[in-house]
Amino acid sequence: MTAEDEVPGAAVTAAEIARLAGVTRAAVSNWRRRRSDFPSPVGGTSASPLFSLAQVQQWLQGQREGREVSGEVRLWQALRGTYGEEMATALAAVGDYLLGGRDELTDRTACEAVDGLVAERMPTEVMDGLVSRLLESSARAALDGVSTLRLARAVREFAGETSGAVFDPACGIGSLLVAVGSGAVGSRLGQDTHADATRLARVRAALSVVEAGASAQVVAGDSLRADAFPDLRADLVVCEPPTAVADWGREQLLIDPRWEAGVPSRGESELAWLQHCYHHTAPGGRAVVALPASVAHRRSGRRIRAEMVRRGCVTMVVALPPGLAASHALPLHLWVLSRPADPRRTSGAVRMVDLSTNSPDGPWQPQPHQEAEVPLIDLLNDEVDLTPSRYVREPEPDYVAEYDALRRDLETRFSRLQALLPELPPRDRPGSLDEGAPVTMSDLLAAGLVNLDGEDLTSLSDQLDPDYVRGFANSAENARRSTSASGTFRADLRAARLPRMDIERQHRYGGAFRLLIAFERELAEIAMMGDRATRLARDGLTSGALDPPPTQANGDVEHQSTTDGDEAVGREGRTL
Repeated sequence: MTAEDEVPGAAVTAAEIARLAGVTRAAVSNWRRRRSDFPSPVGGTSASPLFSLAQVQQWLQGQREGREVSGEVRLWQALRGTYGEEMATALAAVGDYLLGGRDELTDRTACEAVDGLVAERMPTEVMDGLVSRLLESSARAALDGVSTLRLARAVREFAGETSGAVFDPACGIGSLLVAVGSGAVGSRLGQDTHADATRLARVRAALSVVEAGASAQVVAGDSLRADAFPDLRADLVVCEPPTAVADWGREQLLIDPRWEAGVPSRGESELAWLQHCYHHTAPGGRAVVALPASVAHRRSGRRIRAEMVRRGCVTMVVALPPGLAASHALPLHLWVLSRPADPRRTSGAVRMVDLSTNSPDGPWQPQPHQEAEVPLIDLLNDEVDLTPSRYVREPEPDYVAEYDALRRDLETRFSRLQALLPELPPRDRPGSLDEGAPVTMSDLLAAGLVNLDGEDLTSLSDQLDPDYVRGFANSAENARRSTSASGTFRADLRAARLPRMDIERQHRYGGAFRLLIAFERELAEIAMMGDRATRLARDGLTSGALDPPPTQANGDVEHQSTTDGDEAVGREGRTL
């Protein structure tokens, strides 16, 4: 494919170039810094520049680092050329085209790209791929309250299946709305204040139900102040509401019937959304709401939490791993609410699940030690703290077996540790390692002999031993060279200097550096094992699982002197 075949005027960000070339964003930054022929920005800002797709593709082909542009990439770039940063509108036009409409998507190249993709994939798969790109692009900044795909997968896991109506009152671009349920869902309904996001959510919901012959309705508006579905009672409600919104309409909604557990304060907008979701839950239905972890223990929300627990509304609280929220760095909890079909029969406990140490990609099925059934009476205290980690406890280790295994493992590692530390005889001629001028890392980068990706330095040539390069690049001399006059350290490996030497000598140095790296790694693992052994021993002794060693009648002098010293310190401490 030549540059002339690309979409005229299409522009790409650095992140999109990285995705196109199959490299990291740091690699693209390196190309811009060290390759004088790399295309110059054609737009954007200094923080987020845009580059001509045609120029970038031509450059990549010239460097033999490009790859064939897929239909999805061609479609994305065609949309970028037409819609700029308004990519939510662009994807809504694609969704309308996939549903049979021909008025919104007018760019011929984009239409041809969509047709090509539909020949290979389902329409929902085409849209999911484009949404993934949207969430990774700079255009996401123009959208508020967009749920991450990771959160959508977690919500889907705990929401379960349903054959009725699914509702999201703060649906954003519809990620949660279309993620839950299955083909048996009868209808999908949503509402959001962001008009562009609502358009995209509407077509996504329509695509998700078109094969099942179900209905979809997504409208624009404020769900709290202007509820578009006041009489809706859904079988499943999902929501990631906006956080920390002081002006959520409390004064206008003081006597609203949705506040079954009490009127939330101005600082508890999340509890307003939680009750809003519960209000729209049908008898026998459930709601899954993603909220900041602080909602579970804030003092201002204690009264409403207590009432919801007392009524049996809350059936489960799940602490999620960090990194699942798009708009903030706060840890998230999933609140699972249920409205009993028979109000007289409610659960007497809340299931607490702590997945905070899991990967953000799952798994979402808790291990036995990650969950606990907590009776309601244990929650209805002065704090009404619904934080899962307060009730879920790690299982007690097998002190005897684990401590014995750690001691044996440490003994084995100590025996091989010395072998990893190389014998290094003194040089016959101490001083400089070479007679000529050293070679600079920037010269090696410019020649394409090494690659620098962030702090990851690799050799691209059989002329350079990779461990020789890394070892000298991180030497004390080069570290001093990276320190400014004010004492500020800046890791800039491009300024490093390497001594000139033949490849055989490089291999010798590289072998020594490899042993040192292995020694450091082994030492770090021993330190972690030692820490674990110390904690096991201390906890085992204090819990009664382990006994101290028997006292020897003629204990060795070194041990006795240490003990005597400790006793002296103890006596001195008691006299103070």
